[in-house]
Amino acid sequence: MRTTEMKYKMLVMDMDYTLLNKQKEVSERNKLAVQRAIEKGVHVVVATGRIYTSARVYGKLLGVNTPIIASNGAIIRIASFNDPVHFDKTIYRNNLKTEAILEMIRLSHRYDLFCHLFSEDTIFAEKLANISKRYTEWNQFLNEADRVKIRIVEDLAEAVTAEAGGFVKAVVVDEDSEKISGIRNDILKTGLVSASQSLRDNVEVMNKDVSKGNAVKFLVDMYGIRREEVIAIGDNENDVSMIEYAGLGIAMENADETLLKAADFVTGHYERDGVADAIERFIL
Repeated sequence: MRTTEMKYKMLVMDMDYTLLNKQKEVSERNKLAVQRAIEKGVHVVVATGRIYTSARVYGKLLGVNTPIIASNGAIIRIASFNDPVHFDKTIYRNNLKTEAILEMIRLSHRYDLFCHLFSEDTIFAEKLANISKRYTEWNQFLNEADRVKIRIVEDLAEAVTAEAGGFVKAVVVDEDSEKISGIRNDILKTGLVSASQSLRDNVEVMNKDVSKGNAVKFLVDMYGIRREEVIAIGDNENDVSMIEYAGLGIAMENADETLLKAADFVTGHYERDGVADAIERFIL
């Protein structure tokens, strides 16, 4: 078992069902705990499956400049919220190969599913459904600069060619678990992609070797710290890689069984400030 008696230098947190509460807000207690960790010199990182534009909106709620791992590790950007001189900048990006995207589109049609493609700031789809519909609804409550761009196209394959390799993630959503399992297994057979789930009804496809864990490793190398000095907190399958990589992997009480088995410690429920509980116990 990994020891917890050390000074941690990086804190990585998933967003949905981890840092954010049911109202998709950062509670005051969670926000205060994060800010106090930063005051102690800890690098705070947000890691999510969300598209970067959306992740940045919620990262802003923390009120601090922070690296954001978006699209399950396909993009890392340094988000600057309170520095008028410096702007956001991408420090890592790993695009899906065109061959893999076209196969994902073909499989989606075969399984009668709607495929959504993520670029850094835009979601492409052939129909306004599930993911694109939800982001469209959220956009109504956001300033124009914070809105996720939605592009509905007649032919997704043609859009892929026109965008010339600008996509980082493909997602399908359906309540039929057999369909989700089937398309996941089929796309993995190409050997071109990695796949994970942030919710039970979806499968998220990225370029091979893309994961939150590998994104955390990139930041560890960049900051010159050791993996043993990292705490990672999450709730679902797409968090397993970073939970296993970190010196201390923490699962939320509400976490998926797969993550609970991988974690070193289980903190409180996301609705009861479980992130703050973990920070107060291991950092403050």
